[in-house]
Amino acid sequence: MAIRNMRAALFDLDGVVFDTESQYSVFWGEQCRLYHPDKPGLENRIKGQTLVQIFDNYFPNMKEEQAEIVARLDEFEKNMKFEYVKGFLDFINELRDAGIKTAVVTSSNMMKMKAVYASHKEFKSLFDAILTSEDFERSKPDPDCYLKGAALFGADRDECMVFEDSFNGLKAGRSAEMYVIGLATTNTAEAIRPYADYVISDFREMLGKI
Repeated sequence: MAIRNMRAALFDLDGVVFDTESQYSVFWGEQCRLYHPDKPGLENRIKGQTLVQIFDNYFPNMKEEQAEIVARLDEFEKNMKFEYVKGFLDFINELRDAGIKTAVVTSSNMMKMKAVYASHKEFKSLFDAILTSEDFERSKPDPDCYLKGAALFGADRDECMVFEDSFNGLKAGRSAEMYVIGLATTNTAEAIRPYADYVISDFREMLGKI
């Protein structure tokens, strides 16, 4: 890894900065059992998909049900626990000390981010930029979000590294032609390895490599 040559580090949020995927599995498990009792384990197949993708793929033509799910999700996210992935805080400080720009690039919306900010007063100070779903025209796996992240810092593609855990996110980083580091927090290392240049279990493996 040539981290020293990087100008920007772009981070997904859930499963990368915060260890939240197990909580979402509980939420979506409840919704799937309610609306799709004939599809056991569906919550595992929708991991890493945006809300729009989940609705399009599994809840089409169910407008009333979609509205109910959104309301439940908003309430659920207000009460989530946002615990940093191990080693993240030390690693983000190493990046900033090295002069590498940092940004969150997430499909989460501003309502969700308000819950994050309420839980972690220091969160905004950790990053040079925070991009949410409102900032993108196209969702992951389209590279739009990561290209916009690079553009914020005037960085070329080969000067950016992407940190992702989901298949759609990893594919977005690859499509953006950036250096992709996959976190095996949501899916196994073996499963994500074909989509990443480097795989880690958490950020403790990155410390001291800048």
